[in-house]
Amino acid sequence: MLLASLILVPAAYLLGSIPSGYLLMRLFRHQDIRSFGSGNIGATNVLRSGGKGLAAVTFLVDVLKGCAAVWLGALLGRWLAPDASLFNMEALAALFAVLGNMFPVWLGFKGGKGVSTGFGVFLVASPWAALAAISLFIVVLFFSRYVSLASILAAIAFPFFAWFFAHGDRPVFFIAVQGVVALLIIARHHQNIRRLLAGTESRFGAKKTA
Repeated sequence: MLLASLILVPAAYLLGSIPSGYLLMRLFRHQDIRSFGSGNIGATNVLRSGGKGLAAVTFLVDVLKGCAAVWLGALLGRWLAPDASLFNMEALAALFAVLGNMFPVWLGFKGGKGVSTGFGVFLVASPWAALAAISLFIVVLFFSRYVSLASILAAIAFPFFAWFFAHGDRPVFFIAVQGVVALLIIARHHQNIRRLLAGTESRFGAKKTA
């Protein structure tokens, strides 16, 4: 378990820390996404910069790097820690992939908000719960047009969906990580929460920067 964890933690972090939005904007538009809108490197801010195609690719890459981290966790668990819970290995990978997305070493530990990567990690670890959370996200976004509100509510709801859809054992660490990731995502939206309460948050599709 120790050897597997020592390999998995940095690997999952580095996978999660790949700054896809930043790299795509630099490569295809020769611009720094951090100079646009909220300064965030995630898909929503890439979209606000006018890069619709790049925003879609950013979202996809962020989801896939989360998926890859959890797949790696399961693989290392089977190879190097066959007596350990695969759920716990996946949870460890999920946590550090999301932390990598939020605090990438390559950009001075200033990254995204973890929503897309969080969806990716749990799409593998808790697929039905992840699909339920993304469905809630879509519904809230459709009616409110606030990406931040949809992200926050989906993050809050995810641990409950995970508990509801869980079958068999529910390892304490696995459940705890779901709650921690949800709290991290909510915390990363603290500025959006202030703007929502003040009524100044930008709606999806609006020209105004957030």
